[in-house]
This record gives sequence, structure tokens and C-alpha cells, in this order.
Amino acid sequence: MMGPMARKPVAREAVLDAFESLLIEEGERAATLDAVARLAGVSKGGLLYHFPNKEAMISVLLERLDGLLREDLGRMAAAPEGAAAYFIKSSVWADTPMDRVFVAATRLAEVAHVETLQRIAAAQAGWLELLAADVGPGMAKAVLYMGDGLYFNAMLARGPGGPLPEVEGDVDSLLAAVERLRG
Repeated sequence: MMGPMARKPVAREAVLDAFESLLIEEGERAATLDAVARLAGVSKGGLLYHFPNKEAMISVLLERLDGLLREDLGRMAAAPEGAAAYFIKSSVWADTPMDRVFVAATRLAEVAHVETLQRIAAAQAGWLELLAADVGPGMAKAVLYMGDGLYFNAMLARGPGGPLPEVEGDVDSLLAAVERLRG
């Protein structure tokens, strides 16, 4: 018979998912240990078993971010359509694990969490390097800002928990602009 130890990793992931969700939906201040435990369906003691404090949760969330970013940069580097087109297409919120962890991290960055700001800067540097190899260093930041703008404007248009706006036309026009930049 399986003892309670077998369920530990599941509980740890549930706590991390709950923390991520609270950051996304309500921001850093709402993501208290009590709120995370409630949403994860664990006792506060159960939460503290895995994460002695909020900083420990942030640390593991940033490890999740790093892992997903590495995978994403690999896909971006290998994308047959090129890094710039890949970046624009992937700048549309699709509720992927990468989308979720990145938005959660931006909520920590909003409150000037130093380690998070450093990780986001490193992510941008990785994207810029691949974009520069594709469209040249002069245009890499323009493409980065296109993707950021697409993402940010979709979030604004959506509103809290609302349906995602239709952005296919925007994506197509940005992809056409990227082709002109390559020109």
C-alpha cells in the first residue's frame, strides 16, 4: 500500500500552480501563504513542508521559468520560419505553461523583485540574441517590442478572465513587417 509520501511531489506542484495562478490573477500581494494553501487545497503546514516561506516559492517558480525558457529558446533557434516569426507567433497568449509562468514572473517584477528582474532581463537577452541572428542586431529590439506589444495589448483588451481578443490579423501584419525588415 502506498503511504502519504507518494503524494508529496503532487502536492508541491499543486502549491506552485496555485502560487502561479494567484500571481497571474491577483498579483503579488494577494499571493500570501494562506491564500496559496487554500487554492492548492493543502493545509498551511502542508505548504510549509514544501516551501518554508514565500521566497522559497518564488525561487522554485523561477526555476520553472528557466526550464521553460530554455525549451522555448531551443524551439525558437530551430524554428524553420526563423526566430523572428516564431517570436511574434508565440507572443500571443495561449495559456501555455510558458505563458503562465512568464506572466506570474512579470507580477513579481512589478514589485521590483530583484532576482525576477534579473531572470526576465536574461530571457530578453536570449531572445534578442536569436532575433539578432535572424533579422540583424539593428532590428532585433524592434521585433522584441512587436511581440511585447502584441502580448500586452491582447492582455489589456481581454480584461480579467475575459475571452481573448482576435489577434490573427495583427500577427499577420507583424509577420509581414518582419519580412520587410529582413528585406
